Amino acid sequence: MTTWDKSRLPSRHVSVGPERAPHRSYYFAMGMTREEIESPLVGVASCWNEAAPCNIALSRQAQAAKRGVTAAGAAPREFTTITVTDGIAMGHQGMKASLVSREVIADSVELTMRGHCYDALVGIAGCDKTLPAMMMVMLRLNVPSVFLYGGSIMPGRHHGRDVTVLDVFEAVGQHGAGNMSDEELRELEEHACPGAGACGGQFTANTMACISEVIGLALPYSAGAPAPDTERDEYAYRSGYAVVDLIRNQLRPRDIVTRKALENAAAIVGATGGSTNAGLHLPAIANEVGIDFPLEEVASIMRKTPHIADLKPGGKYVALDVHRIGGVPVIIKALLEGGLLHGDCMTVTGKTLAENHREVVFPKGQDVVRPVSNPISPIGGVVALKGNLAEEGAIVKIAGMERLRFEGTALCFDGEEEAFAAVEARAYKPGDVIVIRYEGPKGGPGMREMLSTTSAIYGQGMGEKVALITDGRFSGATRGFCIGHVGPEAAVGGMIGLLKNGDRIIIDAEAGTIDVELDEAEIARRRAEWKPRGHNFNSGALWKYAQTVGPARTGAVTQPGARAETHIYADI
Repeated sequence: MTTWDKSRLPSRHVSVGPERAPHRSYYFAMGMTREEIESPLVGVASCWNEAAPCNIALSRQAQAAKRGVTAAGAAPREFTTITVTDGIAMGHQGMKASLVSREVIADSVELTMRGHCYDALVGIAGCDKTLPAMMMVMLRLNVPSVFLYGGSIMPGRHHGRDVTVLDVFEAVGQHGAGNMSDEELRELEEHACPGAGACGGQFTANTMACISEVIGLALPYSAGAPAPDTERDEYAYRSGYAVVDLIRNQLRPRDIVTRKALENAAAIVGATGGSTNAGLHLPAIANEVGIDFPLEEVASIMRKTPHIADLKPGGKYVALDVHRIGGVPVIIKALLEGGLLHGDCMTVTGKTLAENHREVVFPKGQDVVRPVSNPISPIGGVVALKGNLAEEGAIVKIAGMERLRFEGTALCFDGEEEAFAAVEARAYKPGDVIVIRYEGPKGGPGMREMLSTTSAIYGQGMGEKVALITDGRFSGATRGFCIGHVGPEAAVGGMIGLLKNGDRIIIDAEAGTIDVELDEAEIARRRAEWKPRGHNFNSGALWKYAQTVGPARTGAVTQPGARAETHIYADI
């Protein structure tokens, strides 16, 4: 076994010197050898739990990662953290916990690492908020780190076609409209999700998984294999082995995640028609390294990157199809060949992005991913909007949309429950702009996703006939003219809170504008009449979140990040 010099490693505080004998006694109690205690201590953190299929395979992968750490000469120390799974939290008050969980996951991993002075981190994440949370804490701690995605679910089969959980959400609308029987809905719900893994479309989990590879925190190809595939265990093993090499070389996350790397991350979201939630998570990741990368900058890169991957919800294919043609490296290779990525960015392999993908051959005879020279659309699948209705900006996914301009009249609801009830009752009409407000980071609190409402509208056959805007979020599975992250949010006096039924709204995704046709005098009059609106979350975690959370434009973060640092954990 390697003899390690721990003089500059955090674990010296719990394992070196006579005064640490009590600490070492705890490690002996857990069956560790003296050689293991004298080696680097590597945190292997996963979001394993029995909340949802997204996370159920993570414990298995953590064991493989631990074997990799051990083989490389260090000592793995496994721990877990929470998850709030959107598919189950969706459509009710539980969704208020979802975005909050991103901060709690990052904070809890930070505290575990700090409290036990671990030297490195392998972070294994399975669903939406867990992926950015793990990346955020890696950058916050700045110890050598490798990220591993737990993998996507296999597509379900129903009536001879592939289906995902989105089909089930939209089936609720079809059922409510009388176009689907109880028996058929029951059959669909039993077959849509056949096993372990995160939602298969280019929803938030797979969007952030693509980001993990292109941003350099994950090993090439590691995001591709589905969760049930034992190939994932091989990548888990390699991730554990790789993190020990990073300790030896002291290559740290902030050496990897630079502004150029963040720009690469935004580009792959645009290229894949990824989740609008990336417009929230990338500014939050940037905050951890002290880089200003707000929504408008993220979305500008998304927009100018051609849309080349034909993925659900706007397209035909799912993550498994990308894996079958060569995985995320195929998308990266296409973007590198098109001159749309910074190839000189460092990665956890110790090589640059370009070096990692030099031998990748773009596959012919497939239409899952196109070359940049023949895109699905010359502009990316996600764009930003700005105007008098969203002075701090908003975001919309346009992948798969034919209509990029919408004019209509406001139909306002103070919360998702009101809106969903109106949709179920068909109390709306073509040309309406359904406004769901007081769902922002502070006003929710928690910035809920609105997939139940948007899916019900699609299921009723009205998806192209109305638009939705909210200061909350839309799911990565949302499709249609759905604008989220409107800022300033209603709770702080934003224009969305001043709207009234019948106001004329013009949304132009091609021009990047969102406006309400009101003169300045009328806006001023309404602003003078506006009063803050309370909510019922006046204690506990949601209250605490509301006190500290910032605007969506800068990631809805709850702490100042690297800008305020006077020391970094890795250097203790």
